[in-house]
Amino acid sequence: MATLLRKIGLIRLHDRDTEDPKHHQGSLKGTKGNQKNNANKHCQTANETNILSTPEIKARKLDQLGKDKPSGKDKQGKDAKEKQQTGGGGGGGGGGGSKATSASSIPPLAPHRQHCTQVRTRRLMKELQEIRRLGDNFITVELVEDNLYDWNVKLHQVDKDSALWQDMKETSTEFILLNVTFPDNFPFSPPFMRVLTPRLENGYVLDGGAICMELLTPRGWSSAYTVEAVMRQFAASLVKGQGRICRKSGKSKKAFSRKEAEATFKSLVKTHEKYGWVSPPVSDG
Repeated sequence: MATLLRKIGLIRLHDRDTEDPKHHQGSLKGTKGNQKNNANKHCQTANETNILSTPEIKARKLDQLGKDKPSGKDKQGKDAKEKQQTGGGGGGGGGGGSKATSASSIPPLAPHRQHCTQVRTRRLMKELQEIRRLGDNFITVELVEDNLYDWNVKLHQVDKDSALWQDMKETSTEFILLNVTFPDNFPFSPPFMRVLTPRLENGYVLDGGAICMELLTPRGWSSAYTVEAVMRQFAASLVKGQGRICRKSGKSKKAFSRKEAEATFKSLVKTHEKYGWVSPPVSDG
């Protein structure tokens, strides 16, 4: 029995001694290889994590996102193309589009202005008919170059007891000629009125033939006033202001001018707005 056990022990020792050392090395290498592979995998993962977090990769990611999204220039170019297509289609071609643009650039006449023009025309037509129906030959009207808004008015009569009437008789002056122009918003604004001939002195007639009357200003005007009523007020002002026909040599032949009349009227309006107005009543004439 002891001999048998000894033999078994010897066999195990023999087997252990006769084993291939390469086998042990291979097994050791396999173990070390597995450990190395696991370490390499861990290192690769760590390296990948570190590399992805570098600025270069971040820049690449941003570039990739930028490629996916359209740039501002591309978007503007696209919008411009869409506008061109829309404009071309709406205009029926290049020529049609340009014509539509040029037509739309011309502003239409404002409805308010159209209404004012119609009101002015109807009012003046009515007044012109009323004046022509008058039988007292107080005033007569002639249109300047057939312009309904530009009148030459002849004042044939003033107070026959006045010095002005005597001057008219002595100088064979049949009438006092005035020019009356009507603005676009008449009768809501006053007309501009000035004396043309003869050359008058005093009587609230100033340089250029301008007339100093409050009712001819925006402040004193009323849309209820008619041209006939204004002319009657003017005749009364001539007498009240002791108007006379100028007989001085040289000066009497100098004609009144519109430019001078407009400048004088603008100045006198400022003066009277500061110090007040005085208008003689019609009964004084």
